Amino acid sequence: MTETALSTTLISNNLPVPSALGSLEAYVAAVHRIPVLSAEEEQALARRYREHDDLEAAKQLVLSHLRFVVHVARGYGGYGLPMGDLIQEGNIGLMKAVKRFDPAVGVRLVSFAVHWIRAEIHEFILRNWRIVKVATTKAQRKLFFNLRKSKQRLGWMNADEVRAVAQDLNVSEREVLEMEARLSGRDIGFDAPADEDDEHAPPAPVAYLSAHDQDPAQVYEAADSEDDQLERLRAGLASLDPRSRDIIQRRWLSEDSKVTLQELADEYGVSAERIRQVEAHALKKMKALLVA
Repeated sequence: MTETALSTTLISNNLPVPSALGSLEAYVAAVHRIPVLSAEEEQALARRYREHDDLEAAKQLVLSHLRFVVHVARGYGGYGLPMGDLIQEGNIGLMKAVKRFDPAVGVRLVSFAVHWIRAEIHEFILRNWRIVKVATTKAQRKLFFNLRKSKQRLGWMNADEVRAVAQDLNVSEREVLEMEARLSGRDIGFDAPADEDDEHAPPAPVAYLSAHDQDPAQVYEAADSEDDQLERLRAGLASLDPRSRDIIQRRWLSEDSKVTLQELADEYGVSAERIRQVEAHALKKMKALLVA
């Protein structure tokens, strides 16, 4: 059974969901009333699910660990995202852990599940914390989740602190500075309406950032000019005799490697100088048509 099928089945069987209980406090109180499993009970339920695909056993494993998800999710409360959403993402990670948990390994589910819970919460934060992604590489993700607690004080870090954080997280000082700048910035709507009540409010970027190369008139003019030059080039080639046209095409317009004067001279049975003269005359004739 896939994680999606497992989660759908568990939710349809009254798995507690923060938004469904009216408030986060009610949800937390509800999950803390669910008894914690002993090691023996956990082993028995895990075997029932793994060997017999017993969904009731899987449900009990998930329910008994929901309080742990709340504990993990609260550690990510400083990113400005709803705690209920963080908990639900952590619950998805818990279900994935239950799906993969092997009781024969000899570890408790809580130790195995913490990786999956944190991974789902991390992905949710990275998707939703900013419109523009702040962490795309492995090193950036490490910095994103460790930089705040690595900083010794509020405000911008000094050189010694940057060096210490870089050594502690095994990244470059440049990456530390880049991530600090990203975390210190904020998203601004490109065409956000101006605050009419604040005459000192800065204008939205749309008022002063413009893509001049995307002006419709200029785009049309550029395309029209390109089409005109291409048509003139075709006319120029058509005006040449077959030999001159072949020389120009193979010397200047071929996608393959440019042939040499001597190669053409050997092919046409003339000197390389004669090929150069024919080429120069043809180019002069075509240039006159292009600039006309």
